[in-house]
Amino acid sequence: MSHANTGLPAGPDVSAAVSETHTGVVFFVGDRAYKLKKPVSLGFLDFGTREARERACHRELELNRRFSPDVYLDVADVHDSSGRPRDHLVVMRRMPSGRRLSTLVASQVAVDDALRAVARQLAAWHARAPRNAEISAEGTRDALLSRWAASFDQVRPFHDRPLSSTGAREIERLVRAFLAGREPLFDARIADGRVIDGHGDLMADDIFVLDDGPRVLDCLEFDDKLRYLDGLDDASFLAMDLERLAAPTLARRFIRWYSEYAADPAPLSLRHHYVAYRAFVRAKVACLRHGQGDPAASAEAAALADVALRHLRAGEVTLVLVGGLPGVGKSTLAGALAEQLGWALISSDRLRKESAGIPPEHAAAAPFGTGLYDQPSTSRTYATLLDHARRLLARGESVVLDASWTDRLHREAAEALATDLHATLVQLRCEAPADVAAQRLRTRPRGYSDADHAVAAAMAGRADAWPEASTIDTDRPVEESLDSAVALVRPHGHEHVWHSPVDPVYALP
Repeated sequence: MSHANTGLPAGPDVSAAVSETHTGVVFFVGDRAYKLKKPVSLGFLDFGTREARERACHRELELNRRFSPDVYLDVADVHDSSGRPRDHLVVMRRMPSGRRLSTLVASQVAVDDALRAVARQLAAWHARAPRNAEISAEGTRDALLSRWAASFDQVRPFHDRPLSSTGAREIERLVRAFLAGREPLFDARIADGRVIDGHGDLMADDIFVLDDGPRVLDCLEFDDKLRYLDGLDDASFLAMDLERLAAPTLARRFIRWYSEYAADPAPLSLRHHYVAYRAFVRAKVACLRHGQGDPAASAEAAALADVALRHLRAGEVTLVLVGGLPGVGKSTLAGALAEQLGWALISSDRLRKESAGIPPEHAAAAPFGTGLYDQPSTSRTYATLLDHARRLLARGESVVLDASWTDRLHREAAEALATDLHATLVQLRCEAPADVAAQRLRTRPRGYSDADHAVAAAMAGRADAWPEASTIDTDRPVEESLDSAVALVRPHGHEHVWHSPVDPVYALP
């Protein structure tokens, strides 16, 4: 592709230059870059001896060739006048600074093709990356909780400034609730081979968009354990960084592309959780820089903590009961809500018939309390409904349960389930005028429900009070009822909800 139609800056960097960090110095000469490790010992890394620096150079070369073999060329030895080795340099092909992904995003240059290529490359590496017991140990629920807890402790001195103490406490509450109820999710990720030796530090500053494809640099080499992570966590680092660069749409696209290439069915909640984790780690680093007097760090820490909080709220695992008498439109609303949010939907009407071996669309009408609708069948249906919900919630899926919910005992069982799995419970009762509901029952096409006006009247006479529910008026266009429901389910807004690439779950086998 030509520079003229991409908007990319043309021409390589050829001037000599020097770049320095707290761990190294990079010398740029012509078309080469030479990276020298500083003789420092910082706790998390030790370059104090020449031998340690030599090992680190070879390790950096080995690990980064997994992503960009034509950039990481060699390790050069520096000798003194007597021929003895004094130090070592990682020799790299020099990248054009104007082609940094971060620079292009900030300049609003189109980078979709490059991001798609990065997603494909990352997923391809993850598919063949090493896996073993030591690597898997870093992907457990408890290992992630330990890393979160360490960050919570480190930022506590910065509550109120630069972090909002209220926001920081909510972040911790949401994290602990998510992790407390989701151990089966993390166990399944390990069993599925999703925890691998990855990149560990995927930032837009270290990705260069070249005409023949992107180059991914600077994987994390000084601590292997920090590279042992869920592949989705690895990808989420870049998604977080794109949000930091004010490009949330690109972040969503990148995660979606990665998930497609990796054939990763991770629930929305886990995607949000890993982006939040990466944002909070960066917020912690900014807090520490603020404590050292960096004037720009305060605003950066607050902004990154806000990214973390928004994603944790959007990823909050939720159980929604959508109920009401026949004809009030509860199934329509439940389906629309599940589709809008990308959540699982389970219908009691469909489940009742499937459990009895009856095709859901076949009629099984009977007077109230008899046949397929007698008390034992109803109790079994609700028990199965909640059992399916339990399995989904434990795997990080938010669930919408479409049923009448007229019996207090069934609702108490749902509340106990939500409490046990640390899920947020939202209860919605649909209501419509009696004449509207009756008209709907007379004219609706055959579906999963067999209820008629007589059944509805009998149910109304036996229905328990439902004071815990919020009422949704369904005597209006479904879009308006849906807006009301979404506002109750996601009171902080849902603009950051990332829809699942798969259809909602309507019933589990």
